[in-house]
Amino acid sequence: MPISIYSAVSPSSCSRTSSIYHYHHHHHHPPLPLPLPLPPRRSNIIDNSYNINFFKKDGQRRRVRQEFIFISSASSLLSPYSSYINNNNNYYYYNKEEEENRRRLYCCACVPSYNSKSKHQWWNWNRNWNTPPSLTLYLVNHPSFRPRSRRSPGLPPMSDPLTNGSSSLSSNPAAFTTSNHLRHVESMSTLPSGAGQISKLNAVILGEALASEEDDLIVPSQDFSAQAHVPSPDKYLEMYKSSIEDPAGFWSDIASQFYWKEKWGQPVYSENLDIRKGRIHIEWFKGGITNICYNCLDKNIAAGNGEKIAIYWEGNEPGVGASLTYNQLLQRVCQLANYLKDIGIQKGDAVLIYLPMLMELPIAMLACARIGAVHSVVFAGFSSESLAQRITDCKPKVLITCNAVRRGPKTIHLKDIVDTALAESAQSGAVVDVCLTYENNTALKKESTKWVEGRDTWWQDAVPKYPDTCDVEWVDAEDPLFLLYTSGSTGKPKGVLHTTGGYMVYTATTFKYVFDYKPSDIYWCTADCGWITGHSYVTYGPLLNGATVVVFEGVPTYPDPGRCWDIVDKYKVSIFYTAPTLVRSLMREGDEHVTRYSRKSLRVLGSVGEPINPSAWRWFFNLVGESRCPISDTWWQTETGGFMITPLPGAWPQKPGSATFPFFGIQPVIVDEKGVEIEGECSGYLCVKSSWPGAFRTLYGDHERYETTYFSAFPGYYFSGDGCSRDKDGYHWLTGRVDDVINVRLVHSQHRTKSTGLQVYQRQEAER
Repeated sequence: MPISIYSAVSPSSCSRTSSIYHYHHHHHHPPLPLPLPLPPRRSNIIDNSYNINFFKKDGQRRRVRQEFIFISSASSLLSPYSSYINNNNNYYYYNKEEEENRRRLYCCACVPSYNSKSKHQWWNWNRNWNTPPSLTLYLVNHPSFRPRSRRSPGLPPMSDPLTNGSSSLSSNPAAFTTSNHLRHVESMSTLPSGAGQISKLNAVILGEALASEEDDLIVPSQDFSAQAHVPSPDKYLEMYKSSIEDPAGFWSDIASQFYWKEKWGQPVYSENLDIRKGRIHIEWFKGGITNICYNCLDKNIAAGNGEKIAIYWEGNEPGVGASLTYNQLLQRVCQLANYLKDIGIQKGDAVLIYLPMLMELPIAMLACARIGAVHSVVFAGFSSESLAQRITDCKPKVLITCNAVRRGPKTIHLKDIVDTALAESAQSGAVVDVCLTYENNTALKKESTKWVEGRDTWWQDAVPKYPDTCDVEWVDAEDPLFLLYTSGSTGKPKGVLHTTGGYMVYTATTFKYVFDYKPSDIYWCTADCGWITGHSYVTYGPLLNGATVVVFEGVPTYPDPGRCWDIVDKYKVSIFYTAPTLVRSLMREGDEHVTRYSRKSLRVLGSVGEPINPSAWRWFFNLVGESRCPISDTWWQTETGGFMITPLPGAWPQKPGSATFPFFGIQPVIVDEKGVEIEGECSGYLCVKSSWPGAFRTLYGDHERYETTYFSAFPGYYFSGDGCSRDKDGYHWLTGRVDDVINVRLVHSQHRTKSTGLQVYQRQEAER
C-alpha cells in the first residue's frame, strides 16, 4: 500500500616532568631542555596531543606537534606578528590546553643576548644549555598570538588586522631583562603588586591578544569574499532579514527557479508548531506539482549540461573508478525506473535500498523519485537485525542490494545479511516480493552468492533490458519523497519522512550558498547515502545545482592515510565536506600524509556530524586548506533536511568550533528549562521557531511520537534535542545532546500506541 505522510496515525494514549627540546632547522644549535610538565606523549583525545608550530619569516606555518610555547629570541617580543616575521630563527613551541572555550598557554619568555657574529651563542647565562629560562608566565592567550581589531558586539572586524592600527606590544625588547626571579602569574585579570618586569611583560605580550576561544576570528580573504554568493555581512543580513520578514516571498522567489508542472497555491506555507493549539503540521508549496528527479537531471540536460560529468565514482581499490555524464545518469535512472514500474511499483510504494557507495545507490534513489515511489536507504553497515526492523516498519515491495562490498581489506557479504533480515521480517508479516541484487564483481563473483529462486534477481540481467527513457510521475510538493530511519531513544527506529517540494528547494539552496557552489566546482562529500548527509549533500543538493559529485566506495585511510588527498588531487576536488571524526583520525596519522599531495584545487572545506573541536578545526584549516579555504562547520539534523546554523564562506569571520549564524529563514532560539527565550550571551536548549521548507513532516506511522518528541517539551518551538551557547558576538556553539535531561518533561507521554499498516496519502479536513 502507498506510503502516507499521516499513515496509520493512532490517537494518543597525572602529569610528569620531562625535558622538552627546542626543534630547529639549523642542526648546529644544541637543544635547550626545559623542566616543564608534559601530558602523556600519546593520547586518545586529540586536544591533548602535542605539536610544534613553526612560524617562518614569510608568515607561513608548518604544524608538526603542539603543546608548549618557547620564544627563542628577544626580537620575538616585538609584536604578535613580528614574532614570526622578523627572522628565520623565531619558532614557537607551545602547550595548548582547552577549558570550555578558553585557551591556557604555559609560556617561557626568554630574552637572551643575541650575538650576530656567532649564531651558536643564543643565551647569555653562562652559555649553560641546561639552564632553564628565567621567566615563566601563566597566560590566557589567543591561539597563535594573533591580535584582532576592535569591533562592536555582534560585528566582525571589517578590515585586515594587519593594517588596523599599531600593535599594543612594545617595540623595545631591550626593556626586558633576565635578572628577575621566576614568577607565576596566577590570574590574568589581576597582577600581583610589585610584579616588576612580569607586569610589564604581561601588559606587552597580552594586550589585544588576551582572549578566550570565542574571540578567535578567522577573516576570509578579500579575494574569496569578492567572488562569493554572499560576499559580506551586510549582504547576509539583507537576505536573512528578507527571509524572516517575508518567508513566503523569499522562498517563492527561490522556488520559481525550479521546474513546476503546476505552481503552488496560497498560502505558500501553513504551519502549527504549538501543540496546545492542535495537531502539529507543516506544509510548503502545497498544490505545486513537480518531480525532484526531473529537476536533478532533465532540467540540467535541457540547460545544455548533458555531457557534463555528474558522478565520478572511486572504488575501494586505488585505480578502480568510473564516471557518468548527466545524459548517461538519466539513461541509467530511466532503465531502473522502468524495471520498477514493470514489477508493479507505483506512486507511494516503499522501496528499500541497502547498497554501499556504488553509483547504483544514487541511481536507485533517483529512479524511485522519478516514478513517485518512496525510497528508504539503510546504511550498508547495519546488521541484519537493524535492517529487519526497518523492513518490518515500512514494508517495502522490493529491496535493492548487492552481493558484497569491499571495505578496505575486508569483504562484507551484504546479500547474506539481507537474506537473514528478510527471513526475520517475514515472521512479522513483512514479506518482500523482489530482491534486486547488483553484482559487485570487485568484491564477490556471482557464482559465490547465495540465491533464492523466485525472489532474487540480478540487476545486470534485468535492468539493462529496459528502455532508457521513462515518463515522469508528477507529484504534489507535499507528497512523500523518502523515509530515513534514525535511532530512537526507546530503541525503535524513527522513520523521518521528508516530502518533495520543500525539501527540493531547501537542499538545493543550502548547497549553493553554504558551499558557495560554482559550476566549475568538483564536489566531494565523504558521507554515506545511508545517512541524511548522503541524501541532501551527496545526491539531491549537488545534482539539483548541476554539480559534479565524487562518490567514494572505500575507506578514507585505505590503503594509506593519504587516500583522501590522493582523490582530491585526482579529481581536482574544490569543495571537500567531511566529519570531525575523520579529521581527527587523519590528524593522528601525521601531517606528512597530507603535505605530500598538492590539494591546490581545494577552495572550500566543510564539517558535518558533530561540533568540530577547535584544534581539529585549525588543523583542517591551516594544514589541509593551507589557511586559504573557509570551513563551513554545519549544524543540522536528519529531521531538518538541510543546514540550519552554518557559516557562509566569504560573509563572516569564523571562530574555530562555532557553527556561526543561522541560514536564511531559520530562527534559532535558546530557551531555559521553562521554555523562556534567553537573549544575548547565554547557554540553554536549542529550539527553532517557525518552520522552514526542508523540515520533516512526521515520523512514519507515528505522528503522536513526532509531536511528543519534537514539539511537546517547549510548545511553539521545534526542539532539536541539542544544547547551545551563544557568545557575546552572537556566534552559536553546539554543546551536545540534552535528550536525557529533557525527557523528564515528557514523562506524561511515555505510553504510545503502536500503529499498524499504511494508508493512502489522504488528509481529511478533520485532520487539519
